[in-house]
Amino acid sequence: MTLFGTDGVRGKAGKKVSAVNAMRLAMATGIYFRKFSKTNRILVGKDTRRSGYMIENAMVSGLTAVGFDVIQIGPMPTPAIAFLTENMRCDAGIMISASHNPYYDNGIKFFDCEGNKLNRDKEIEIEAIYEDDAAIEAAQATDKNIGKSKRIDDVIGRYIVHIKNSFPRPLTLAGKRIVIDCANGAGYIIGPTILSELGAEVVVIGNKPDGFNINEGCGATAPEYLAKVVLDKRADVGIALDGDADRLVMVNEKGEIVDGDKLMAVLAVHLKNEGTLKGDGMVATVMSNEGLGEYLSSKGLVLHRAAVGDKNVVEMMQKEGINFGGEQSGHVIFSDYAKTGDGIASALQALAYLVGTGLKASEVFNPYDSYPQMLVNLLVDEKRPFEEIEGIDALKEKVESQGMRHLFRYSGTENKIRLLLEGKDKKALEKMMEECKTFFKGALV
Repeated sequence: MTLFGTDGVRGKAGKKVSAVNAMRLAMATGIYFRKFSKTNRILVGKDTRRSGYMIENAMVSGLTAVGFDVIQIGPMPTPAIAFLTENMRCDAGIMISASHNPYYDNGIKFFDCEGNKLNRDKEIEIEAIYEDDAAIEAAQATDKNIGKSKRIDDVIGRYIVHIKNSFPRPLTLAGKRIVIDCANGAGYIIGPTILSELGAEVVVIGNKPDGFNINEGCGATAPEYLAKVVLDKRADVGIALDGDADRLVMVNEKGEIVDGDKLMAVLAVHLKNEGTLKGDGMVATVMSNEGLGEYLSSKGLVLHRAAVGDKNVVEMMQKEGINFGGEQSGHVIFSDYAKTGDGIASALQALAYLVGTGLKASEVFNPYDSYPQMLVNLLVDEKRPFEEIEGIDALKEKVESQGMRHLFRYSGTENKIRLLLEGKDKKALEKMMEECKTFFKGALV
């Protein structure tokens, strides 16, 4: 059974991500991490979804059933779990979140003792244990070997201090009016607190989670409302997080959404000029615009492309000896400060650069012209292997013959196919996209 997608296990709460499945997955995870155990502790956090209570309790039951002690820290950003797992010397960390998905979905992400996400080989091992009834039965603890659980509510301060220390000490956000949209998610306390402590005048939206409104018309997946508030409040800049606060989308003072590739381009060149960029460039994904690669090349830097998913970006960064990378969608990774995408940490680096220039956000975060690009998501009935779809090679050849770049891939977390086309002629791009949509609707819907 394939449980894991591009970022942990994700699906509809109560169905794929049910209490029963979560408990068994926790037991399988405990069995896997037992062979690396040093402290017999596993950290568990979550975002603000109502279903998080159900899944958290199931995970705790499964972990304690195989003898692990559990530390529960409640709503906390995903990158905080990565940091605190290592900081608190736990054998593993677990984050219960479906990230940018609607409230009715939920998910489970895993980190090793060093705060790194698990690679595919490790996920396959856990999936094999999950399917092994004998292994699950044999691992159940009895008597004094059954684990215990405790809830700690004050670890939020550790993460706040850690993130604040990434902001250059000589600088301040005093005099800056910043709107932050917390997506009614896990960053609703930490984000505004850090910005305020660094001196900013903070306008907060999306900070009233009720268990069902996470990502609903707000946050990194819907920055239009943030843009409106930035204009209404005459703010200098806007920041949007997603449900688990590992993504960053910015809005300039004109209410314009900053392109994710352009944000990364500016920051990569800034790191190079500061002498803190390690390696020969930065890592992005196959989704990033070719304009990013051309701009970096003009600055003497190389663009390395990884598969979609911030853990794939991190793996390539480690392989290439690079300390900066990210995804067009908002996962920005400064590995000197975080081991995964961290919306708040990345925002602080962008704000530090903005303050240092003395310029407006619209002047800073638009360094080049992007190639026209179209991304369409289609709901599909099934995710048929591409090699089984008749005519797909001919379609790709037609796209390429018109000088366009293409990427067709299934979502790792939803029943969707994502169609990306990029080229120099916008009208030709739109026409070809209609052809691609028609083709895949006929083949998959």
